Amino acid sequence: MILLGNLTRDPELRHTPGGMTVCNFDLAVNRSFTTKGGERREETCFITVVVWDKQAQTCAEFLSKGRQALVEGRLQQRSWETPDGQKRSKYEVVAERVQFVGGRKDAAVAEEEPPRSGDDEVPF
Repeated sequence: MILLGNLTRDPELRHTPGGMTVCNFDLAVNRSFTTKGGERREETCFITVVVWDKQAQTCAEFLSKGRQALVEGRLQQRSWETPDGQKRSKYEVVAERVQFVGGRKDAAVAEEEPPRSGDDEVPF
């Protein structure tokens, strides 16, 4: 499965009790299509992406809300039971490869900062 979309929140990095590093983030994936009546429509799917090990650390370091990413991975269904006994399940993509699309995270920040020059400093 290959997904291209924008992050809807900053990546969340954590460590399992076994010492594995895992990063989660949500991706908004847009799709446009034409109905049988010829009407053009767009829809957005929100997909949770799970990344493990060293790639998880890289994602947490370089991705942020609004950044675009290309994810290659597999679909996984996770099931659990809430403390009050209700059964829940969720589909998520376990990433095998994540590519950062667009500029670097710190480059975007650098563009937002006003230019600094030594001329503004008081000489005494």
